[in-house]
Amino acid sequence: MIIDVVTIFPGMFDSPFAESIILRAREKGQFQLRVHDLRDYCHDRHRVVDDYPYGGGAGMVMRPEPAFRALQDLRDSSFSGEVLLPTPAGEPFTQVLAEKLSTLEQLVIFCPHYEGLDERVSTLVDREISLGDYVLTGGELPAMVMIDAVVRLLPGVLGSAESLDEESFSPLLEYPHYTRPAEFAGLKVPEVLLSGHHARINDWRRLQALKRTFERRPDLLAQAELTAQEEDLLVQWRQHDNKLDEV
Repeated sequence: MIIDVVTIFPGMFDSPFAESIILRAREKGQFQLRVHDLRDYCHDRHRVVDDYPYGGGAGMVMRPEPAFRALQDLRDSSFSGEVLLPTPAGEPFTQVLAEKLSTLEQLVIFCPHYEGLDERVSTLVDREISLGDYVLTGGELPAMVMIDAVVRLLPGVLGSAESLDEESFSPLLEYPHYTRPAEFAGLKVPEVLLSGHHARINDWRRLQALKRTFERRPDLLAQAELTAQEEDLLVQWRQHDNKLDEV
């Protein structure tokens, strides 16, 4: 996969992708990250990328000319992917969307700044994406989050494929994890995890995932494939006003 980022702050992308799993993926050639300075697409001597908004108002708006040049340059005849625009007005970024994006050959992420981007640039954008209901100073941090979420899904990037099968938001939240020692600060590891009984362990993990999702993200339960027994359990939990330990 090739990931192109267009930004006025290219230096922001040096450190986040120079460590850990993402660095190893780059070194192995599992994906390419190419960062482009939007100011390189300006034709004026001062390389100005913003201007006052028509109609008045606070702040500045990113000009369409350099943005068009950059995106048209990247969307050449060989382009096979999508252009993404981080914006609070976009569709929510989810694990399902990350999985869809990970199947593409190329991604272009344009990082807006100031009060936003001239609306005419949206004609070159395939998908607008929001990380949440809040506003950041620019599109760089959302771009980094999306890159990390997508790249880790590429074949061979993670050491264990099972990690992808069991992780959060697929669609239940992940069950709690424990490691040695078996007792720490007076807190013990659940006995079932020490039993060596794999069927019981799997049942416990499934129950804990269901419980955690019910407590923290009940909205996800609508997407989950539940057994009849699990559906009955949810009914009992709701009837007990979330006092799950009594059930």
